Amino acid sequence: MSELERIEALEREIQELKGLNSEGVPVYSFSKITMKVLESLVDIEKLINRAKFDDWFSYDYSISEEITDFLKRLISENIDLVADYNEEDLKVNLIVPILNRVKFKSFENSFRGFYELAIEYKTPKFIFSGTTDFLVAKGLIKSKKPYFFIQEFKKGKNHSDPEPQLLAELISAVELNGETSMRGAFIVGAIWNFVILEKLGEGKYQYFVSQNFDSTKIEDLKGIYRNLVFVKDEIVQKIKKDL
Repeated sequence: MSELERIEALEREIQELKGLNSEGVPVYSFSKITMKVLESLVDIEKLINRAKFDDWFSYDYSISEEITDFLKRLISENIDLVADYNEEDLKVNLIVPILNRVKFKSFENSFRGFYELAIEYKTPKFIFSGTTDFLVAKGLIKSKKPYFFIQEFKKGKNHSDPEPQLLAELISAVELNGETSMRGAFIVGAIWNFVILEKLGEGKYQYFVSQNFDSTKIEDLKGIYRNLVFVKDEIVQKIKKDL
């Protein structure tokens, strides 16, 4: 390696340590971004409007007795442990069983859920990059078009806040897809919150956060399940519409 090559390699290493790419553009990881940083990069505002969730949360879907028994078993098996679960414990024992039962996978309509998927959204001023916890996207082998995100599977906000992390992912998906809105959810321990992000203009967004859904309470858990079924059915309709 020549002296010039060594210098260039050192400069690249320094840039990476500073969170810069090879062109000197700051790179922000989904897993580390804070609300303060996010608000410094984009024009984003949180609004209160429960009516935004009316169609979503009033979805006409009847929870069968079989599903109810399944949800009750999940609660009984996890209620005394959920507060002490780490991220992987929570995911494996409580979250994944629900997602699998909803069945975010369709060979007929070519979509499925993806875990630990890398996404990158580039602008001239910043880059959002990182690995998502869970998303539902068109495609079976590779993710082609994200529709719905779930972030963080954490038991608390001690180390990081999943809300801005989810928002950065939703913004990336909206921009990469050329969409104007995107749905998602973030989880803190037993508590689920659903989110709607809307794009208002270039670099300008607004978002809405639902009330808490406590997955250790059967009526709330039924609501979580119903809300996820709505997402799945909406994705099917979007895919069919695009055909």
